Amino acid sequence: MSDYAHPEVLVETQWVKDHLHHPEIKIVEIGLNTHAHEAGHIPGSIPMNWHTDLQDPVRRDFLGRDGFERLASGVGISPSDTVVFYGDQSNWFAAYGFWLFKYFGHRDARLMNGGRLKWFNEEDRPIVVNDTPVTPGVYEVDGVDDSIHANINDVLEACEKGSHNLIDARVADEYSGKMTAPPGLNETAVRAGHIPGAVNIIWNLMVQPDGAFKSAEELRALVLGQKGVDLLKPAITYCRIGERACLTWFVLKYLLGVAKVANYYGGWVEYGNMIGLPIELPPSASKTGEISVKL
Repeated sequence: MSDYAHPEVLVETQWVKDHLHHPEIKIVEIGLNTHAHEAGHIPGSIPMNWHTDLQDPVRRDFLGRDGFERLASGVGISPSDTVVFYGDQSNWFAAYGFWLFKYFGHRDARLMNGGRLKWFNEEDRPIVVNDTPVTPGVYEVDGVDDSIHANINDVLEACEKGSHNLIDARVADEYSGKMTAPPGLNETAVRAGHIPGAVNIIWNLMVQPDGAFKSAEELRALVLGQKGVDLLKPAITYCRIGERACLTWFVLKYLLGVAKVANYYGGWVEYGNMIGLPIELPPSASKTGEISVKL
């Protein structure tokens, strides 16, 4: 990991095992729900439901400051704690939790490399089914880091000025417009395609079969070599609803050292549902007449 720009934010499973009972290290498992955690988890890990714990269902947005403070306080996390996130899907939702904590100014947040898959597939890694009781505390946010969050206006300005790399983390069929969302998901957009000028770097190209991140050399070869992304240029990442893009955001900012990277949380669900915004499709798709390249 020494070749990564910021290796300190990534810990291996052995490190987590060695620090399981440290009072100032909190381990958090984040998933779309908590079913996997209930079936077995790292001892002492705190479960968080991405959908119900980390979202504001009324605003259809990530937690506000008050909600975040209540969440962190309720599970006994303090601003001085080291918080280590892990989860399934090669840390999709864990990366989202990392991003959210950094947005609210948490100093020491980390990802466990490989997530659930790596922990469960390695020998001598303890797994329990009983939750560890937590003692609620007090968490007060000093300030937020807006530089890592992009809204629709930021995206439109970046498109107009060509000032940012736009990185689409969705699968190829979403990017190409063959589908608006993976099968079985009901939160989607009316239109299919991608933001004009966006480069498609599918999230799973950045991880190995065991769920751990590829080496810095492999990541640079992918992002810089295959995709031609200028690593000296600011970047905005997006996906459908913001979670896959956080994994890409993490790779660009912390593993490859891009100085300015923001996650467009609204993603394609927001962009693809807005009236009058341009979308882009491959030439072959636009000729079918199913979807116009620009509206």
